Amino acid sequence: MAAVLRTVRTWGEMIKFSHSVFALPFALLATFLAARPGLPSLRDLLLIAACMVTARSAAMTFNRIVDLRYDAANPRTANRPLVTGAISLRAAWVFFLLACGGFVLACGGFRWFSSNPWPLVLSLPTLAFLCFYSYTKRFTQFSHLMLGLAIAFSPVAAWIAISPQTLGAPAWLLMLAVATWIAGFDIIYACQDAEFDRRAGLHSLPARIGVRRALWITRLLHLTTVLALLGVGRLASLGTLYLAGVGCVALLLVIENALVRDGDLRYVNLAFFTVNGCVGLLLGLMGIIDVMTND
Repeated sequence: MAAVLRTVRTWGEMIKFSHSVFALPFALLATFLAARPGLPSLRDLLLIAACMVTARSAAMTFNRIVDLRYDAANPRTANRPLVTGAISLRAAWVFFLLACGGFVLACGGFRWFSSNPWPLVLSLPTLAFLCFYSYTKRFTQFSHLMLGLAIAFSPVAAWIAISPQTLGAPAWLLMLAVATWIAGFDIIYACQDAEFDRRAGLHSLPARIGVRRALWITRLLHLTTVLALLGVGRLASLGTLYLAGVGCVALLLVIENALVRDGDLRYVNLAFFTVNGCVGLLLGLMGIIDVMTND
């Protein structure tokens, strides 16, 4: 039993399974919004969750595979399971293929149970875009935005899976909010590797324009996040509870940006993991409760 738990923990560490709390709440919020005036079925919620977990697992595994030589050369990432040999490259490729298969299967569930072909039609292009992100830092300083867009498609995808005919401005604004939020905190996280990225020829924003300027761009991105969330509330006719959630998110983003400064990166992990986990869970929960209590 102990060996099984160690294996699960090792794989969870490689794909950062705990980071699913970042985007999954937004996808679930989109699911509830798309299902109005009713509520989504338990089957649809499980399919959305399965799509999110398998897509993210595939993307993170692919990222670890293609970045293996960079992770091995970077002291901060040299203890990752694929680098140390705790997980073999062959096993990682097998897991990647299984995750891709699981994602396509989960997307197919909407075709089989709801006669909605769009998730299945879009499944392979979605996987391709998620994997393409892993190469973007080799040639553009806007890789953070590419990551944001890749993950931010999740609420739009959830909306398409539940009610493609009602897809509109609220879904796209939710996508904008998630994209700018994730791009912003990915820039914060990349500040740790600015010097390494310069030496390795990688094009992260902190490496190209400096940590101080990159952090100012993060602040502008997070301001856009809050404005987009307010737009979602207005266009989707959400109530006081959702707006209170947006207010909490704004406060958390102010705290996140205050924790990290040029020359003082001690609290990057606190800003990245703890604060952002609270952002996703808090807004998703308050938004879903708002939808349920107002419908």
